[in-house]
Amino acid sequence: MDAVILCGGLGTRLREETEFRPKPMVEVGGRPILWHIVKHYRHHGIKRFILALGYKGDVIRDYFINYHHRSRDLEVDCGAGALEVMPGRDEDILDARVVLAETGLESLTGRRMLKALRHIDGDTFLATYGDAVADVDIDALIDTHRRMGRLATVTAVHPSSRFGELALGNGMITSFAEKPQVATGWINGGYFVFQKKAFERLDPDGNVPLETGLLEELAQSGELAVHCHGGFWQCMDTYREMQLLNDMWNSGRAPWRIWA
Repeated sequence: MDAVILCGGLGTRLREETEFRPKPMVEVGGRPILWHIVKHYRHHGIKRFILALGYKGDVIRDYFINYHHRSRDLEVDCGAGALEVMPGRDEDILDARVVLAETGLESLTGRRMLKALRHIDGDTFLATYGDAVADVDIDALIDTHRRMGRLATVTAVHPSSRFGELALGNGMITSFAEKPQVATGWINGGYFVFQKKAFERLDPDGNVPLETGLLEELAQSGELAVHCHGGFWQCMDTYREMQLLNDMWNSGRAPWRIWA
């Protein structure tokens, strides 16, 4: 099954980093967040990815075109001009095929998905955003989609609280959690499964967001199933959230990390 990753947005709320590179290339633990997303899907057996490019897409193109040489030690024969790739750590290597699909600078997410469809093999495919990490069980997500038999399935997640959470008792603080994930309330966490047929509902000449242009209509017509994920999920919309993810990684407390 193929996976589409939306990589074309402007990332205006993270302008400190996206002035020079697209948001999926902003680093967490020394690697682009896009690397972490692909690594997670790859752990669940997904081998082929369609990256829907837009803003500063050439940065993503260059990264993957030169990925093998960036990830391994190299021995160069300067006289002959020969290049030998040396063995590297397995964790560094993404054993995947990546389609670099230009979907337009001004395209909204609905149009980006439509433009990516021509590269997708099969009638069922996965999709997500290029700016969030999670420990979603992709196999369980696919099982939910097949069991429900609808045109699309979206993963619902608990968002992170903007504030610290206190537990009170007898005039004392009994626990203190700094910006935890909330226990109630669900939001769209991405990590979709789609049938290609769902996109017949989009105007091929239109330019609408995926969320209001398609998902709302699917929900109203009873064609949008849900997979509830109560585990870790964190987007990277702001500089503070980028720092949070890097702190998690550097401290060894990154729930999304794939160790093999």
